[in-house]
Amino acid sequence: MRKDGRRPDEMRKINIKRNIMKFAEGSCMIKIGSTEVICTASVEEKVPPFLRNSGSGWITAEYGMLPRSCQSRIQREASRGKQSGRTYEIQRIIGRSLRSVVELDKLGERTIWIDCDVIQGDGGTRTASITGSFVALMDALLTLKKQGVIGVLPVKDYVAAVSVGIIDGENYLDLNYEEDSKAEVDMNIIMTGNGKLVEIQGTAEKTPFSKKELDELILVAKKGMERLITLQRRILKIDL
Repeated sequence: MRKDGRRPDEMRKINIKRNIMKFAEGSCMIKIGSTEVICTASVEEKVPPFLRNSGSGWITAEYGMLPRSCQSRIQREASRGKQSGRTYEIQRIIGRSLRSVVELDKLGERTIWIDCDVIQGDGGTRTASITGSFVALMDALLTLKKQGVIGVLPVKDYVAAVSVGIIDGENYLDLNYEEDSKAEVDMNIIMTGNGKLVEIQGTAEKTPFSKKELDELILVAKKGMERLITLQRRILKIDL
């Protein structure tokens, strides 16, 4: 048993609350254990220069952590004058994950901005951001469809993300900060509702891991993914 009473292959408590922001086309608050993220989706009627006159839309993301979202104060990146490499990496993975399940050519020449603001971080902020962002994105697309801006919902499948790792030789699902900081292998896995992999971010902190261990971690992640996507389906009530 883990310190919080979970089995190694057990997720933390998950809660997603939709439509928490009055002015955003789509929004939600996602809580996974003590990690809490606000995800919003905003529609902009233009696309980046490389997509102009293409008929295709775009989805992009921004991510940030509030100064006291963690145990010690984090300096605002705006005051430093630049984003950290970690922030830039997370923003890109959120955007890639969402684009992997959306038919951008059916979105029209518009951009959906995803904003993920971490108000409390206890491990898994990027995976929570991806999982919550999909819900916010769906609500934004449903708003566009209701308004008659788009004719069909241009989404092929659900998508979510979860962390896994190896601690003292054992596979763990959904690591909190304390577990993440001591893991021998730390991995984030993004999957679709039909079980296809979108991305695997895996690092051996000490000893390199084998293909067999990777396969085992993917199976552990799949168990958590099924729970996350089941929750998304129950909240959105849409079959894809």
